[in-house]
Amino acid sequence: MEYKHTNQLIGETSPYLLQHAHNPVHWHPWGEEALGKARDEDKLIFLSIGYAACHWCHVMEHESFEDEEVAEILNRHYVSIKVDREERPDLDEIYMSATMMFTGGQGGWPMSVFLAPDCRPVFAGTYFPKRDAYGRPGFKTVLQYILKMWTENGDTLRKDSAKVVEAVRRIHDTDEPGDVPSREAVHRGAEQIRQAFDPQLGGVSSGTNKFPPSLSMDLLLRRHRAGGSESALAAVETTLEQMGQGGIYDQLGGGIHRYSTDLIWLVPHFEKMLYDQGLVSSIYLDAYQATATPRIQALCEEKARGIFEYVLRDLRSPEGAFYSSEDADSEGLEGKFFLWTQDEIREVLGERDARIFAAHYGVSESGNWNHPGDEHVPSGPKNILTVRRSLENIAKAEKLDAEAVAQSIAESRRKLFEVREKRVRPALDDKILSGWNGLMITALSKGAAVLGEPSYGEAAAKAANFILSAMRPEGRLVATYGKGRARLRGYLSDYAFLVEGLLGLYEWSGDARWLGEAESLIDTAIEFYWDSQDGGFFFTPSDHEKLIVRSKTATDGAIPSGNSVMLMNLQRLAVLLDRDDLRDKAGLLIAAFSGEAERTPYQHERLLSGIEAWHEGFDEVAIVGAAGDARTKELIRALYSVYAPNKIVARLEPGDEATPERVPLLRDRRQINGQPVAYVCRGYACRLPTSDPEELKRQLAGKTGPKGSNGAQQGRT
Repeated sequence: MEYKHTNQLIGETSPYLLQHAHNPVHWHPWGEEALGKARDEDKLIFLSIGYAACHWCHVMEHESFEDEEVAEILNRHYVSIKVDREERPDLDEIYMSATMMFTGGQGGWPMSVFLAPDCRPVFAGTYFPKRDAYGRPGFKTVLQYILKMWTENGDTLRKDSAKVVEAVRRIHDTDEPGDVPSREAVHRGAEQIRQAFDPQLGGVSSGTNKFPPSLSMDLLLRRHRAGGSESALAAVETTLEQMGQGGIYDQLGGGIHRYSTDLIWLVPHFEKMLYDQGLVSSIYLDAYQATATPRIQALCEEKARGIFEYVLRDLRSPEGAFYSSEDADSEGLEGKFFLWTQDEIREVLGERDARIFAAHYGVSESGNWNHPGDEHVPSGPKNILTVRRSLENIAKAEKLDAEAVAQSIAESRRKLFEVREKRVRPALDDKILSGWNGLMITALSKGAAVLGEPSYGEAAAKAANFILSAMRPEGRLVATYGKGRARLRGYLSDYAFLVEGLLGLYEWSGDARWLGEAESLIDTAIEFYWDSQDGGFFFTPSDHEKLIVRSKTATDGAIPSGNSVMLMNLQRLAVLLDRDDLRDKAGLLIAAFSGEAERTPYQHERLLSGIEAWHEGFDEVAIVGAAGDARTKELIRALYSVYAPNKIVARLEPGDEATPERVPLLRDRRQINGQPVAYVCRGYACRLPTSDPEELKRQLAGKTGPKGSNGAQQGRT
């Protein structure tokens, strides 16, 4: 295909950047060439940050960046730089903080930031329409206004930008190290979060939206486990049930959409992000273990399996790693791929099955998605599938048994899915991010263990092998892989998430190779990212390019912070490898962020979970028995049937003399009378070993063994 325009993004590997490679705007990727041009010509930089699955990024591209008049202004007076936030979360984090200062706390993508030639922000916003409308300035107006200010008051803008940078630096710096927050402080934080949950519909609203609150639910389940808080468990169960039955979950193809645009989980933003698949499936598995309600347990298993099915079907690369996302849009319309009219369903299924399907999934002639006149969505009545009536109620109405109704719905789902697969799919962002793959490896490893599904673990192992072989040149992780190229030095989150995934793989498989790789990665992270003065990890390595701020934060967002995940990694590896230096660093990390965790628990849920583990200590479980022995498998099934979030698992094959030299928990552990056996320990001090799966469950269900005040257990055998 011939294009009228081609800019310098054409050599990039990010699908988001390549989407803009034929805009009339003379886009540059972030780099010294573009930054040097701005300095040499004393021009403002227009920095546009977004991502491939972002609906409003597409809108702003079509309205403004494909427009010749807008391009002429940008090309003449600005140096225009386009950044994929998923490739450069360091830039995104810094300039989002600045954007929220300029907008009074409103952030989002596309992010539109105007920088002085020294990269200090002078103005910022998010989406701008092309023309002035609804009391908002259009993008052309903004461009001309900023240019006028720069020409007439450049010195003032430079001075003001220095103040912005100082404010951003304060945001991304830590307090003086403090004391470790107490158990009671962790419980208070969990209770504050619980009170924010919607008691009827679950989740926490952010204005008119609801995002899957995976990190909050992790903390609430821990709170329930620690003190039997039924209200904490109820908040999680309600949320997962409402999400699983709502439109935010893809009822036909599995997978979770990014967020709900309403408070009832009905209408999602339809993009599907890999990180959500990992985090949400993981919390469904935790709740599967924690709940005592069979209906909720069945729902949690179904939704976790549905997410895994989607990821393994639609997001897995030929190499076995996982792609980043699928778009919200297809054929230029948001959600078109997922929507149905009643007539379409009737045509595929026939009258009887369509009636049953419609009753279950809330399909009607009037629809629940009807926005005529909005050019960005399909007009007319369409239906988002969302569970509305139970099989039992439908069976009564249809005078059928529930099994017949279930069979009808299952067959209808299959038929409609096949029809949907023939539609034009949303665009795929096929770059591979090492950190997001780590989140998915963690979830799949947990799924393999909890659901007894080896194929999930095998998929996780294949992804891990690819990351470690193709995305770790010279022993250092890189952030992204695409078009056959691995590039961009990894961030803290890449190390943290992948270490977590490797530990999950080790515990599921018992293969000590994964433990060795996790140790190697965490030692590399300590070498290049650790703050030796105040504790905690910086987001970028010591040899990273110099930006206006070097961030160090434990604040969670859509994904957990690297520091909060590293806190649990340090503690788990300290126990598995008996390394006091890692345990000490965990304590320093907590101290570095202790004030923030107590002040704003809702932004530090994963950190609080790590602090909870610090106080509660770990159940150290050694399983000794041949992997293929049915009795060993029974012990493993029992092990993973109990919700014990602070357990550490090591496995030993009879006759393996090498692994115990590396893993102290396995030293002097052996089968008893030829029987596979489980040891449940704290601080390597163990209860009586057992070959009885029910006894293993009982030991895991309680708090046993001597425990020190900081979670470092005492007494060894």
